[in-house]
Amino acid sequence: MPAPISVLIPTLNAAGGLRDTLASLMEGVEAGLIRELVIADGGSTDATQSIADKAGALWVSATGGRGGQLRAGAGRTRGDWLLILHADTQLSPGWSEPVAAHLGQPEQGAYFRLAFRSTARAARIVAGWANLRARAFGLPYGDQGLLIHRDALAEIGGIPDIPLMEDVALARALKGRLTLLDAEARTSPARYEAKGWINRGSRNLITLIRYLAGADPHRLAKAYNR
Repeated sequence: MPAPISVLIPTLNAAGGLRDTLASLMEGVEAGLIRELVIADGGSTDATQSIADKAGALWVSATGGRGGQLRAGAGRTRGDWLLILHADTQLSPGWSEPVAAHLGQPEQGAYFRLAFRSTARAARIVAGWANLRARAFGLPYGDQGLLIHRDALAEIGGIPDIPLMEDVALARALKGRLTLLDAEARTSPARYEAKGWINRGSRNLITLIRYLAGADPHRLAKAYNR
């Protein structure tokens, strides 16, 4: 019987963190959970594809932002479950056990508790807010990972083809059907450290509020990437 999970990772010049992310997935391979790795790339010009090839990943090229990449990649997966994970996010040791336990609930999606690979106090505060938002409002972000059965994904219309906030759109579509897994998604602090923890966190919050208020994701993406 084939392993149940297809891992789907969107990338764009992600060579700096991809190796360690893939290394953290090995326990899932050893536990017989991971069937395949699909890399949905948005036009990388660094060593991302070389790393993916060495890992035996299926490479899918797509443009138009992360939502479009993920939608294209999901269309090439074969597992009963998809594990969507960012390229700079490493799963904590022991993650495969709670994931395996969750597979008996195909109607429920699941996500991980967020942590940053940083000892800064600001990192703990930002992660704490993110975990509170996920629990209280059912809105985990993509850097917390998403485990979803392909039937549940089809039921909500698949991954939205939008360049930004596709993770929030998925979470809203799965409202009431998301479970917190007892493991961490340990993501890179690099973007926060480059822009400042308060500045980056505030910018993310404003973008979320504008999206929830009905702003066009394409306009939000242009503003966010400036």
